[in-house]
Parts: sequence; structure tokens; C-alpha cells
Amino acid sequence: MKYEEAAVSVTELNKYIKQKIDNDEYLNNLLVKGEISNFKNHYTGHLYFTLKDENCLIKCVMFKSYAQKINFSPKDGAKVVVFGAISVFERDGVYQIYVKAMEEQGVRRFISKI
Repeated sequence: MKYEEAAVSVTELNKYIKQKIDNDEYLNNLLVKGEISNFKNHYTGHLYFTLKDENCLIKCVMFKSYAQKINFSPKDGAKVVVFGAISVFERDGVYQIYVKAMEEQGVRRFISKI
């Protein structure tokens, strides 16, 4: 058997991984706490940032429709709790949190707005 015949394409692999992650109930309703870094408020209204702790980081995106509902100004160094879902951006093969709600740590506001 030739390896080429058994091999999947990069696109097929990323789709498979995305499907596995998207079907995981835990990863679709997740609360994560951390510190914002690399914050970018895009001209489209979407928010892009990294959420980190002392050992690790994960990329995050918050689309405009959700970003409009937060009642503070996120910035680098802010400690936050986010609610969202993990998924794969297939084109780049990158997993990230798709944030639906965000609050500053120690402040309880968003649970009733989801």
C-alpha cells in the first residue's frame, strides 16, 4: 500500500478535528478565566485577543453581536471570565474560543444576558 493512497488532505483533517470538537458538549458551553493580552478591537466591531494564565494561552474571538453586549472596555492586562465555545478555524487549523459573553473577574453581570 502506498502512503499517498491512505493519506487524508489537510482540509479533510481540519474538518474532522473541527467536527470532533464541535460535537463535544463540554467544549460548547465553557467558562474560562484568564488575563487578556494582544487585544484588538477590529474596525468591524469584532474583538480579537489572547486569554492567558501563568502557563498557557488560547486565542479568542468575540463577534460584534456579542461584543456590543459587554458593559466594560476590555484591554490588555484585564482579568476576565469568558463564556463561549471552542471550535476550529479550519483554514488555519487553529482552535480558539468563540466568546459569547465576557465579564471582569469579580463582577457578576452577564449570566442573565446570554
